[in-house]
Amino acid sequence: MPVVLVTGASRGIGLEFARQYAAAGWRVIACCRNPGSAPELASLAAAADIRIAPLDVRDGDSVARLAESHAREAIDVLINNAGIMGALPFGENLQRQHLGSIDFDLWREVMDTNTLGTVRVTEALTESVANSELRRIVTLSSATGSIAESRREALAYTSSKAALNKAMTLIAEKLRSRGIIVSLLCPGYVKTRMNVGGATVEPADSVTAMRKLIAAQTLADSGSFRRYNGESIAW
Repeated sequence: MPVVLVTGASRGIGLEFARQYAAAGWRVIACCRNPGSAPELASLAAAADIRIAPLDVRDGDSVARLAESHAREAIDVLINNAGIMGALPFGENLQRQHLGSIDFDLWREVMDTNTLGTVRVTEALTESVANSELRRIVTLSSATGSIAESRREALAYTSSKAALNKAMTLIAEKLRSRGIIVSLLCPGYVKTRMNVGGATVEPADSVTAMRKLIAAQTLADSGSFRRYNGESIAW
């Protein structure tokens, strides 16, 4: 039975990944910061082959504990989904990411979560992925991190995704010789609590499409950056 580990699985896209992979017969390791405050995930886990694991991607000790507890388990697909846009509610706090009113402490938090946190988890779980049959590391990024494509002013969020993209492409090249496929996917503007209005994509539709892309990946796709519909995104 293949194994998928999903970070940020308490709600939204991460929860939908857990739901769909479990329904497809996979063993799911669903990670979130506060399992006791994740009722939807708990309800889902009660009826499916889902193990809930505590994980704070900003905490090196938390990441190390996760890696140690799964050191003897092969992870076929690692999905780096955990991330933040900034302070809640997003719409009312976006000015803290605008020139002239920048909150540098917030920027540091966003970078630590989205960029450093993802790399922490990837580094810690690389051997578990290498020991699997499918050997895939999938990171959810955003087209707003594209320098060529996006002009969104949210400095903290967009720069964290641009930095993440660069880091994961370098990691992709490093791990290519081990047969590990490392890719970046943009889920689209999904109807989750992270949207600030105008979201058009349902979580189930986004995840269904991304799962198809993940299943079809080969080493030729390692280092690629694509939308959930398969379109390549300019860096």
